[in-house]
Amino acid sequence: MVHRVGWDKQGIFLLLSARFVAKSSNEKRFRNSGPEGYVFPVKKVLSSTVGVAMRFRGAVKFALNIGIFLCAYLAAFLFRFEFSIPPEYVVLIRQTVPVVLFCKAFAFLAFGLFQGWWRYVTIRDVMPIAGGCTVGTLVFVGIDYFLMGHVSVPRSIYVIDWGITLLLVLGARYFIRFGRETFGRRRGEADRRVLIVGAGSAGQMIVREIRENPSLGMIEVGFVDDDRAKLRTKIDGVPVLGRHVDIPELCEEHEIDEIIIAIPSAPPSRLRHILDHCRDVKAKARILPSVGDLIEGKVSVRALRNVDLEDLLGRDPVKLDDDLLHRHITGRTVMVTGAAGSIGSELCRQLALLSPMRLVAFEIAESPLFDFEMEMRVRFPTLELIPVIGDVRDRGRVEEVMGAYRPAIVYHAAAYKHVPVMEMHPVEAVKTNVMGTRVVAEAAAEFGVERFVLVSTDKAVRPTNVMGATKRVAELVIHNMNGLGRKTVFVAVRFGNVLGSVGSVIPIFRRQLFTTGRLTVTHPEASRYFMLIPEAAGLILQAGAMAEGGEVFVLDMGEPVKIVDLAKNLIRLSGKELGVDADIEYTGLRPGEKLHEELIVEGEDVSRTNHPKVMKLIGSEKMPASWMRDLQDLAGLAAAGNRFGVVEKLDTLVKGYSPMYEFHGASGPDAVSPEPERPAAPVLPFPKSLH
Repeated sequence: MVHRVGWDKQGIFLLLSARFVAKSSNEKRFRNSGPEGYVFPVKKVLSSTVGVAMRFRGAVKFALNIGIFLCAYLAAFLFRFEFSIPPEYVVLIRQTVPVVLFCKAFAFLAFGLFQGWWRYVTIRDVMPIAGGCTVGTLVFVGIDYFLMGHVSVPRSIYVIDWGITLLLVLGARYFIRFGRETFGRRRGEADRRVLIVGAGSAGQMIVREIRENPSLGMIEVGFVDDDRAKLRTKIDGVPVLGRHVDIPELCEEHEIDEIIIAIPSAPPSRLRHILDHCRDVKAKARILPSVGDLIEGKVSVRALRNVDLEDLLGRDPVKLDDDLLHRHITGRTVMVTGAAGSIGSELCRQLALLSPMRLVAFEIAESPLFDFEMEMRVRFPTLELIPVIGDVRDRGRVEEVMGAYRPAIVYHAAAYKHVPVMEMHPVEAVKTNVMGTRVVAEAAAEFGVERFVLVSTDKAVRPTNVMGATKRVAELVIHNMNGLGRKTVFVAVRFGNVLGSVGSVIPIFRRQLFTTGRLTVTHPEASRYFMLIPEAAGLILQAGAMAEGGEVFVLDMGEPVKIVDLAKNLIRLSGKELGVDADIEYTGLRPGEKLHEELIVEGEDVSRTNHPKVMKLIGSEKMPASWMRDLQDLAGLAAAGNRFGVVEKLDTLVKGYSPMYEFHGASGPDAVSPEPERPAAPVLPFPKSLH
């Protein structure tokens, strides 16, 4: 039913008084009760009007531009005749206005100036607008001279009209943008005060997005930049307040809530330098991804990520010998064991980039392998990926797979790696880390694999735990297999911890921080070597391609990092304060743990290779005559489930191993080994630390 509005005196009075009624109404609606009971919702009508205008914004913008053209043409005559237009020129205006409007509309249409959003106008829009104004004026001049001989427009009108049109068109657009950025956004008390590191193009784009999106809840306070030419200047109206070294003082002076590092091209070493200056401030730091992760022109606040501990590590990207890697991998069949693990999966990703003929992903864990296969199918649709479920301890399964696919290169990353878990289960550690390595290595030799690369660990150096001892025996297993008439080249690559791997210290710290708020650290002086997963995987590929046989390569891990420093940095980077929002609890070293890790053992030294990040051990442990018998004894003890016997035999096989006999149920190496069928001694409880 359609109601008609009755605009009587009472209705007009109520309409004028609605402003005061609306203030106390939650819906902010004005109800005008006329003779027919008509309800007049003011805000709804306005919203509908705006909605219609937005729906037909092309027509609205066309009409506004036509109005600007008309005003500019009339203003040109007013300025030309000092605001007193002679009557004969009034007639001229009436005759030429349709032509002027047509010429300018045609030119603006040709330059696409009826499209786009005025609120997003930038300096780049000046040239197209100037071009449209110029072409429109030239077309009008041509029509006037050649087709309208009966009229004579003063030549100065062309120039004045062109200038006024350009000023009004640009002015209207910039006025709308200025009004939206200045008056259209409402500053809230909860808006975060932001300091932007980097006054380059990325930083300027961040400022523009903050201004154009009030919903982000940010206020741009200023820039910091080390370019002396920019200091004490303003860029896009935002002051450059100081240099990187001034960040702590600026944060305190301007009450900064958040620091945005907008230098996507910064190398890790420079990023670490900047973050060092953010170390003692309460403001949360966020960072733009690297240039390789950003689509050109898509720098956005929404692309910001939190600063990670990987950024603080400050390791520059590793440059690999691509020609060498392509020669060894492209067009070949490659097999990776432990393919769904942290290192194994990254090896597969980097191998896929080298275009192998076939990639065999051997993994015991079903769900991780399924997830990894789905990822690889999406990222590398043309890769012939062969996901295989299997156990490296199962000789029959390993030989079946190698016989079926005949890999040229095998990267053996399958292993048990958690020190405390393996200390509790030494038998299983031997079965997988030692006997599993032996099974895969012997199958590789049998089926003519050209290169076998063992992924080892720094915990194999003077080990104090079962995991490290078993990895050292695995190194000795492949060392003993070199030569002996086999064509397979066996090599080991030794490195330290990788940040972000499953079960490593960083994920544990993050979980503790956001659950209990207590981060557990074993010892205030405990330190470890760290590197990034992609860096480690790339160097493993590099070392494997460089191998000639029997080497143990050591990756350059940089300087060791204190675990407690990682914990403190994580607390700070998460926007929390140590002692207020989070605490660090020291729990003591766990069984088998060392205070510091090493990369070489006594009697070994390292020499440089062709790659600056890969070193080769000089000198290695000579195998005693009883080596094979002791290895067989170790396998027998593991098969029998003899916990103490396994630890004792590892002590015999590994030089420098210092087992914790008391933890394993005996008082020392001279203690009598329990019988295999006798239950193992009770396991001592672990400290509370999870890493």
